[in-house]
Amino acid sequence: MKAAVYYKYGSPDVVSIREINTPIPGDNEILVQVMAASLNAYDWHLVRAKPFFTRCLSGLFKPKNNIIGADIAGVVVSAGRNTTHFKQGDEVYGCLESCGKSGLATGGFAEYVCAKESVLAHKPPDISFQEAAAYPMAAVTALQGLRDNGQLKSGQSVLINGASGGVGTFAVQIAKALDAEVTAVCQTNCTDMMCSLGANSIIDYTKEDIQKTNRKYDLILDIAATLSVKTYRRLLKQNGNAVVIGFSTFSHMIKVSLASKRDNKKIGILIANNKNAADLYELNKLINTKKLTSVIDSVYPLDETAKALQHAETGHPKGKIIIRVSPE
Repeated sequence: MKAAVYYKYGSPDVVSIREINTPIPGDNEILVQVMAASLNAYDWHLVRAKPFFTRCLSGLFKPKNNIIGADIAGVVVSAGRNTTHFKQGDEVYGCLESCGKSGLATGGFAEYVCAKESVLAHKPPDISFQEAAAYPMAAVTALQGLRDNGQLKSGQSVLINGASGGVGTFAVQIAKALDAEVTAVCQTNCTDMMCSLGANSIIDYTKEDIQKTNRKYDLILDIAATLSVKTYRRLLKQNGNAVVIGFSTFSHMIKVSLASKRDNKKIGILIANNKNAADLYELNKLINTKKLTSVIDSVYPLDETAKALQHAETGHPKGKIIIRVSPE
């Protein structure tokens, strides 16, 4: 089978397409023919091995897992004898869990992959494989950030910083589905898209300094991780909550991690459980009722995975970048 592989860390140029052996599923695994996969910032961070401490999991001097890609959508080829939820021909999607070498989600940018059935859900029938592949990591992260860590309630106000990317486009829609009032932070060329996704108001960060606004919010979901702890406290209402997804610098991560609860305002980093079929089925409910859709920035064939990584890293994509593995 063909797969996008890398054997050393570096720029997207270290990723190449190779012919490798098709994996054989274990008794507790599902073999999936991958129709489409999606690219996350997570993937190019692994290729770059940045920040450096990611090497503690991915491999100190070279990657332990050589096939990148966490999110997949495809068709079940076979199911191990101890599996119960899927059968041959089922259309599925999910975020992978690696087979034990590192604990990282990898292996999706390939024509076939083995997956634990606990990370897969049945694909909604009315969406394509490319659309389905966009959801797992980004949409589950958005759902957990808003619902679980953010405790967002109907009628509350939420500021979503970094609203135009993969997680952000899902977060705007999920927050609206939770009946919240949404303020989206993005650049000028994304404002129309934010309106179409249901944002109540928009802050164009190229024209307005969000750190100087006088508005207050019940929840801040900082996907871009560019706001300071001081800004979180100033923008939050009493009993407000700031949820930070990732971090822009190591020092920012430390400051957020050490931020204590003061003035009844809570600040914390989201550690999402993306390998979670239960939340995929929650997303299915929103997808099936037309409350959630995937925003696709671009589609690249598997052979152009390196170009897709470069675009993800430097191109400020709007929504998700998809890898077309097999024709639908």
